[in-house]
Formats: sequence, C-alpha cells, structure tokens
Amino acid sequence: MGRTIAVLCAFDQHHRRLRLVDLAERTGLTPPTTLRIARQLVEGGLLERLDDGAYVVARRVWDLGLLAPAPTALRDVAAPYLQDLHAATRATVHLAVRDGDRALYLDRLSGSASTKVVSQPGARLPLHATGVGKVLLAHAPQDVQERVLHDLHRVTPFTITSPALMRAQLERVRRGAVATTADEMTPGASSVAVPVRGGDDEVVAALGLVVTSLRRDRLRLTAALTVAAAGVTRELGRVR
Repeated sequence: MGRTIAVLCAFDQHHRRLRLVDLAERTGLTPPTTLRIARQLVEGGLLERLDDGAYVVARRVWDLGLLAPAPTALRDVAAPYLQDLHAATRATVHLAVRDGDRALYLDRLSGSASTKVVSQPGARLPLHATGVGKVLLAHAPQDVQERVLHDLHRVTPFTITSPALMRAQLERVRRGAVATTADEMTPGASSVAVPVRGGDDEVVAALGLVVTSLRRDRLRLTAALTVAAAGVTRELGRVR
C-alpha cells in the first residue's frame, strides 16, 4: 500500500504528466514494480495512461477528494459569495485553506480584470508568494511560520525572500487582516486577500482577488472582499 501511495504522490503541481521512467525515479521503485502499480491504478480509475505512454491523475481522484467533509462544506457555503464577488469585481476569485506548508486552492473563478494565473482548484502554491497564502501563514502555528520563513524560495524576481521583511508583512496582516502581493507569484499579477473565520474566531480559510494592479482599486476590492468573507464566516457559523 505504501508503494501505491508513493506512485500517486509522485504527481504534483509541477509534475502533471509522468512517464514510467519518471515515476520510477520520483518514487525510488524499480521500473517493473512501478509499472505493475501504475497498471493497477489505471484499472482502478485513479490514473490514466495517455496515447504517448505518459500517466496522468484520473478524474476519480478529484471526485474522491470532494468527499472530504470540511473543505467540501466550506466550498459549498462560500460558492454564492464567490460568485457575487466575481460579478462585482470582474477579478479572479480564490478560496484557499492551508495544507501543511502550502496554500490549497479549493475554488477559483477566472476574471476578465485579471492576468493569467497558475492557480486552479486542487493546486498547492507557496504560502509566502500568494495573497491567500500570506493570510493563512500569518495565522498559522508558530512552527509552520518558522519552517516557511526558513525556505522563502524565489518564484519570480519580485518574490519576498527576506525573513525579516516577511515577518513584518505577516504582522501587518494580523493587525489589518489584509494581505497583498505584487508580481510575487506571477509577473503582471497583483492580489489582495482577507481571512475567513470559523468558530472561536479561528482563521479557517482565505478569500482573495487577483488583478493586474492594485494601485487604483485596492480600497474597493478590499471592501468587496471583506463583505464576502464576513458572509462566508456568518454562514459557517450557521452550519456548524
């Protein structure tokens, strides 16, 4: 079972298509063992083998992921507010939660006022380089913050890699409940994000917008986000 999980976990945001030799290399398994497990996963509908011989994760994995109760409930509750926010701003809308040291994107609505972004539902992106990620990092346990601050890798030339500067930003997020980025994850894309709270005022998610620039519309976008996040927080209180 452990080897089967290793094959599935070989796929990630940057490795969506893997040949058999790639799977073997990333799992440390022998090619015959990797082939046997890959065939079993194909038969079970968890992997798909393409015409060129490469493997990709099959739709059934996503369907199974949607059965996870907490993220699914959050996504369902937030959906109407994300749609209203999208209609009001024409920006790309994100809903994300923290998954370990990454931001897990539960939902994304693409907007005409935004540039192309790398996020999509199910993607895991760096906490320190995304708006929603900074919100989640600012409210993460201390050990998570320290791990991330010791690995501020550069995604673009504008990604913040200074622990001191990032600590200062996170403190401002905790005080003001708003996080921003400018070209830090994707060149030409800026973002603003706010927390979504659950019971005991705990931050359970982050709601964000991505646009080409925040110079003119930051206050308007932040106000729209704050209203939407308050609505999601209120609805979460009713369903729990």
